[in-house]
Amino acid sequence: MIPRDINIYGLLIALAILVGTLLCVREEKQRNLGKDTGLDVVLYAVPAALIGARIYYVVFAWYLFKEDPISALYIWEGGLALYGGVIGGVLGLIFLARKRNMSLWLLTDIAAPSMLLGQAIGRWGNYFNAEAHGSIVQSSALKLFPIAVSLNGTWYYATFFYESIWNLLGFAFLYLNRRKFSTRGAAGELTLWYFLCYSSGRMLIEMMRTDSLMLLNMRVSQLLSVVLFMFAGILLGIRRGIPKVQFAILALGGAAAITAAATENLPLLVGGVAINLIFAGLLYTRYSRAAE
Repeated sequence: MIPRDINIYGLLIALAILVGTLLCVREEKQRNLGKDTGLDVVLYAVPAALIGARIYYVVFAWYLFKEDPISALYIWEGGLALYGGVIGGVLGLIFLARKRNMSLWLLTDIAAPSMLLGQAIGRWGNYFNAEAHGSIVQSSALKLFPIAVSLNGTWYYATFFYESIWNLLGFAFLYLNRRKFSTRGAAGELTLWYFLCYSSGRMLIEMMRTDSLMLLNMRVSQLLSVVLFMFAGILLGIRRGIPKVQFAILALGGAAAITAAATENLPLLVGGVAINLIFAGLLYTRYSRAAE
């Protein structure tokens, strides 16, 4: 039984930061970078990421705070938007890159695998705060974990768990390929693959959630996921010199995903994500051949 005065959400965030720090320091040593580079990545990125994550959430969910603005500071109660954290973290690393006169791409490459693993851990904080879940499960046959999770006696689709597993798979992919991307590719490969991995899953899982942040009747995180996937796909495609037909596949997947996001069409979104994953697979195959 967990004591009620212990904030599990905060503990999981702390655990995610600790694990991320260990990975960044390990990466610094394996890349033979300057002393404390990995630690500096954490010290500059994490505070900026937490601030960015909270500001992003408060801006898009201001209706929750307008009656009591000071409550916007109560981050232990939940309400950290991941994409806001990404934006904040990148801003922090821009400052570090200028201070150390280093490549921003190199610094984000160091952080990318740690981010996905940290996200996988942090998502479990959503369970303890009873947030980031899906709709109520109607079928008794589906009222079991990991399909669903019971919160306050009601069964909801466990979207936080789906994303946690997706992030773990993405982390494994980045970690196993980090040498291939880092030693034979230009700086930024890991970062761009981070966006491909994370955004492809997030754009689908986001539609299943009931607490999405909205902008003009569209889910903000879903829209950003499509944009970031397209951005990373185009940039990697240019770097790898992929044929035009693969760019056409990327455009088709992006168009399907955007249309699905605007119309809340889940089958179309599944199709769009599938096309995006086909593009990513073709890109990886081409990259692997070029790296041999």
